[in-house]
Amino acid sequence: MDTVLNELRAEVARLHAELLRWELVVWTAGNISARVPGRDLMVIKPSGISYDELTPESMVVTDLDGKVVEGDHAPSSDTAAHAYVYRHMPHVGGVVHTHSTYATAWSARGEAIPCSLTMMADEFGGEVPIGPFARIGDDSIGQGIVETLADHRSPAVLMKNHGVFTIGTSAKAAVKAAVMCEEVARTMHIARQIGEPTVIAPDDVDALYARYQNAYGQSGSK
Repeated sequence: MDTVLNELRAEVARLHAELLRWELVVWTAGNISARVPGRDLMVIKPSGISYDELTPESMVVTDLDGKVVEGDHAPSSDTAAHAYVYRHMPHVGGVVHTHSTYATAWSARGEAIPCSLTMMADEFGGEVPIGPFARIGDDSIGQGIVETLADHRSPAVLMKNHGVFTIGTSAKAAVKAAVMCEEVARTMHIARQIGEPTVIAPDDVDALYARYQNAYGQSGSK
């Protein structure tokens, strides 16, 4: 178990650099967590620690109620939200939260990102939905994430007036969803400056999603 935890701590620490690389976070905002396979535990970023100071050793291990099991720091202020997602979505192996500029601008408007791009159909299976406003500090955000994504194929949700939360079968998959969410949010924002984008027909969305999820890449990898 120590080996698994050490590997997961290293992976989660490393993946936080991807949030900086893709310009999805500023200062100490944002966080990544990963479920510990076979255990009711998760690894998550510590609260208020700068990205250049993050190390595998600084990652925090909590149970799925958010109680610290291992670590020298307090866990992220979003720990309760992550924990709620893991408790109620057993297929989820990773959760990411960002305040990336364009996607968060859509959340500030309280508006879902419409599916007007094949990239969106591929990755999100439709629109990127808007979730409810929720206060930080308890599992209200987690409840909003789960309730919103329960009826969507999207791995991303825009929590109203807050920012982006993404899920995946792994932490890496959730990071990819966060990167792609910001990309489509930016493109759709620009499209709106020119005119009203056309939405892809549902049948075409279904076909594009099925192809990408099941046949794209090397041996179906994405």
